[in-house]
Amino acid sequence: MTDFGAQTSAQRTQPRRNDETQQAPPRALITAAAADLLHRLQQRHGPVMFHQSGGCCDGSSPMCYPDGDFIVGDRDVLLGVLEGAPVWISGPQFETWKHTQLVIDVVPGRGGGFSLEAPEGMRFLSRGRAFTDAENRLLASDSPLTGADYERGARPAERTDLVVIEAADACAIPGRRAGVVQQ
Repeated sequence: MTDFGAQTSAQRTQPRRNDETQQAPPRALITAAAADLLHRLQQRHGPVMFHQSGGCCDGSSPMCYPDGDFIVGDRDVLLGVLEGAPVWISGPQFETWKHTQLVIDVVPGRGGGFSLEAPEGMRFLSRGRAFTDAENRLLASDSPLTGADYERGARPAERTDLVVIEAADACAIPGRRAGVVQQ
């Protein structure tokens, strides 16, 4: 299912401010540490994808699978593509999370039993940041892609402002923007 093209850290640039470009904010970000682990997993396993679990067995964690090992449903929603890895969430769960930016981070510990990082002694972790009213207005006119859209050939616009130095850098503090990994 992957044809996103992996980006390297050298291709990451400073994000444009949403208020200057009127571009909707990304629905998903990844920390630099999580991106490093993701790159190692991609080197070992080839293309991978994330699916934000619904909390049944593995809590509410981003599960990392070899691309194609998890069947994306027609109603699943593509939150974004992080370092070449698509990030999916179920449609009903998206309705609950649509006002929240997902930040994929990594912490020491054992990952979910089926997630690729489990043997690494690390686990991916979802953190969230509530979108501002202005960001929600921009997002309202920017419908996310669904699995059905993707199956019909739709693809997201490429973004380069998706890696933050730390999860805290994604949290809005008045007058402060996210610290983004530079070239």
